[in-house]
Order: sequence, then structure tokens, then C-alpha cells
Amino acid sequence: MTDQRHDGRKPVVIVGGGLTGLSAAVFLAHHGVHATLLERHPDTSSHPKARAINPRTMEVYRAVGMEERVRAGRSPISGNTDLVHVESLAGEERVRMPTASPEDIGRIGPAQWTMIDQNQLEPILRARAVEAGADVRFHTRVDAVTQDADGVLLRTTDLATGESGELRAAYVIAADGSRSPVREMLSIGAQGPGTITNLVSFFFEADLEQALRGRKIVAAYVNNPSVRGTIIPIDNDRRWVINVSFRPDQGESADDFTEERCAELVRAAVGVPDLKLRIESVDMPAWDISARVAQTFASGRVLIAGDAAHVMPPTGAFGASTGIQDVYNLAWKLALVLEGHAGAGLLETYDAERRPVAQETVKQAMLRFAVREGKQFGDVADELLDETTMTFGYCYPAGAFIAGEGAPDRLIEDPGNPSGRPGSRAPHLVLDGPTGALSTVDLFGKGFVLLADPAGARWAGTEVDKAARDLGVALSLRTIGPASGTGPGDRAGLTDREGLFHRRYGLPPGGAALVRPDGFVCWRGTGGEIAGALRRILARE
Repeated sequence: MTDQRHDGRKPVVIVGGGLTGLSAAVFLAHHGVHATLLERHPDTSSHPKARAINPRTMEVYRAVGMEERVRAGRSPISGNTDLVHVESLAGEERVRMPTASPEDIGRIGPAQWTMIDQNQLEPILRARAVEAGADVRFHTRVDAVTQDADGVLLRTTDLATGESGELRAAYVIAADGSRSPVREMLSIGAQGPGTITNLVSFFFEADLEQALRGRKIVAAYVNNPSVRGTIIPIDNDRRWVINVSFRPDQGESADDFTEERCAELVRAAVGVPDLKLRIESVDMPAWDISARVAQTFASGRVLIAGDAAHVMPPTGAFGASTGIQDVYNLAWKLALVLEGHAGAGLLETYDAERRPVAQETVKQAMLRFAVREGKQFGDVADELLDETTMTFGYCYPAGAFIAGEGAPDRLIEDPGNPSGRPGSRAPHLVLDGPTGALSTVDLFGKGFVLLADPAGARWAGTEVDKAARDLGVALSLRTIGPASGTGPGDRAGLTDREGLFHRRYGLPPGGAALVRPDGFVCWRGTGGEIAGALRRILARE
């Protein structure tokens, strides 16, 4: 195998400079791959769009050293907790969606929800990608994508100058949005309901303190005879955005939303007929809520991610985080293939792992949207999974792991009682180390990690050294014991504070669990050749 980063091609070209594409550039750089990113818009988003990043995604940013930077950019609504379904903001509250407390989430992982607007997060990611060596080119359109066995050719236009150009890449990540031109070029279809509703958005200023009645809302979903839409706070004071549905099939269009009409809709949504308000503008483009999943997330050397791969209603704050986790799954795989340490078959596991998760996530967003549209909560409660379960509890049904007898028999498990099975997220434990308390999650992010108790470390030490040497991959052994000083050198010093290691990871005494760079368990056992297991995981057999 050869190092594909030095044969004249760009190692990876990312098409799309939203949250997914910019995160991909950051994650690839973390693994030593300097990607080229192409985005057709002249700058990052000016609209809040996505407003919440879930705790699993914050773990991902934590692994690449960005957790504090992201949290520092959090929204003025970062302390808000209420997600309500109402007839009007001042009127009856139909449903209040449950939210997990910080204490509940703290049992499952070291990170918390972070409220940050997309137009604040994108510049942070862009700056980090450039700092890390990514070549980020905004105002550049991709006009054509063709591929052969050795690479992908992209024809581009610099929209600032009109100049045409070409780039050749070993691989392409298409993260170019819900109407993905690259997906269309590759004739990749999608499955699902498609467009569910069309909307317009507009900003307004008003004092809603009386209608809020002390509630600190993340969003209020309004459904009454006059208006269906969502009221969302911007500055947690006087500035708001409202998204309002309209019906093209009944002759309605975005042109109907004059300033006078918008003011009427705001008053109907708030439930205060004489509300004093100021409409900021009515010229934002119409958009739609859709639900669909691409038929495949991979076509040859092109990998599809984010909204290009899956679109879902903006209920549950699933969309942005699902796309970011797509490319976190993909980045370490691309890096190992490009370095020649893994076979191309490793990339085939991307679709096998991420597409089933996307399908379930779209289903969960649709159930929430049904409540928003007027369905009774009790009608969907049996199928509805809470955000914490969806955030941490999904398992991969097949992919880059050796299932063994502990193969996941379902896509979702209770993250409060994790199995530690191959294909599931490596469970969180609070450990005491040489520099203080940390989470098992903090051990992952670069290279593979073998977790073992002192007895397991005795048989695994030689195996880890042999596997790292034979396969050329980063692999470390971390010993987790009832007291520090349980192993030699830097493998010592991790104390299982609560004595939960064996139970959380499903291991007997003397067992060990192998964890991938993205924090998912990929093998566990009580002995055997670790090099052989890794060879299979890396598609080198």
C-alpha cells in the first residue's frame, strides 16, 4: 500500500462549508489530513439555523480540543430549557417536551448540551480548520464531478472572478446541503416523505414577557387556525425569529408575506391582538421542511454526509449533530486509508454504520414533528425515544468492528445501562489519573485504545506492542484498576473511582475492550491476537 497524499492529488476535497463540511476539515486535520474545502456561498451562514449541539457532539469537539472554544461562543439562550407546543404563546400549552437535567447527562458523559447558533459556530470551525492547515475556499462552485478507479476530478468556478478550474482528489466528502448538487451528479436517490411543508422566516422585535409567563423557551411550536409556525428567541430579550408554514398547493407563495401580513401572523402566534412589534425584514428566501435519507452514503470515492445524506424536521435538534457525527466517523477511516494502514474496504463501513442511524433519527424527528402539527403526544409516545437515548444510545448494526457473541441485537440501547458491546459507544466512566479526574471518553480521539484491568494488561501488553509494530497504527494500552500504579510506565495510574469498569464494558476479570479513534468499541475479549482483530477491522485481510 502507498501513501496517497503524495501522488499529486488532493487527499480529500470537501464540498460544502456548513457545519458538516467545516467539521470534516477540522477532524481530518486532527488526524493529519489537510483537506481542501469548497463552498459556493461567499461567507458562512448569516442565519441562526441550527441552534443546539448535543452532548455526544460536544464530546467529539472535546476530542479535537474544541469544546471550550465552542462553549465560549454559545448563544444568549444557552440557559433556556423549555420546548413547548402551544395554541399561542400567551394561550394554552399543549405539550412540554421533557429535557434531561445536567445531572442525568453527567452519568452518561462528560459534556453537556451547548446552545450555539449556526452563524456563530461556523466561523469558529472555519477559523480552526484554517489554523490546522485546511485549504478553505469560499465562493467556489463545483460544476461537475467525475471519478475513476484512481480518484475524483472536480470542475469548479471561482464565483468572485468567473475563472474555471479543476481539482483532482483521492476522495471527496459531499456535504453540500439538502439539495446536494454532488449527490444529484452521482444520481443517488433518496427515500422518505420528501418535502413536508414550505416556510418563510422573518425577524421581529417585541416585548413578549407577559406572554412567556416566566418560561425560558428554546422554541415554541404554534398551531392555531390562523398560523402554524415556530417562535424562537434570538437575544432572549426583544429580538425573535418566526418560521411560518404556507401551502403552495393552495395557491400560497412567499410573496404573500408582506410586512403587514407578517405582523398579523406574529400577533396570532403570540396570542396578543394589539401586540406592539417591529418587523425587521420580509426578504428572506422561502425554505422547506423535508424528511429523506439517501439510498447510499457512498458512491465509489465520494462519501455523502450531513444534509446531503439525510434531511429531517428541525425538531429534537438532531440534524446538525447527526451530520457532524457522520464526518467524525469518516475522518479517522479516511486518514488510515490514505496513510496506507487500512484497506479501502474500511470506507465501505461508513454507509453500513451511519445510514441506519440516520434512518432512525429521521423517524424520531418525524414523530416530534407530528406533535408539532397537532397530533396528540400519547399517540406517538410508544415509539418516541428521548433525546438522551438518541444522542448516546445508538449502536451500529454492522461495520468496522468484530461483533462476537455480544453483537448488538438492536439499533438503540439504554445509555444509562450500556452494554459495552462492539458497535456501541464506549461507555463513560469517571477515572482518577495522575493529573486528576477524567472520563474514559478523554482517552479516545487519536489512535486505537485497549482498555484492560490489571490482569488483562498482563496478557495484552505484548499483544499491543506487536500489533502497533506490525500494522503501523497508533495503539495504546490503558490499565483501569481499583488503585493507581497497576501497570508499568505510562500504562499505569487510572483508578476506577466507582468500580464500574467491568459492568459498563461487559467484561469479566482479565478482559479487555478495544476502542476505535471515534470512541466506539470494536473488539473485546479475554485473550487472543489483537493484531489479527485489528487487521480484520482495518480491512487488511
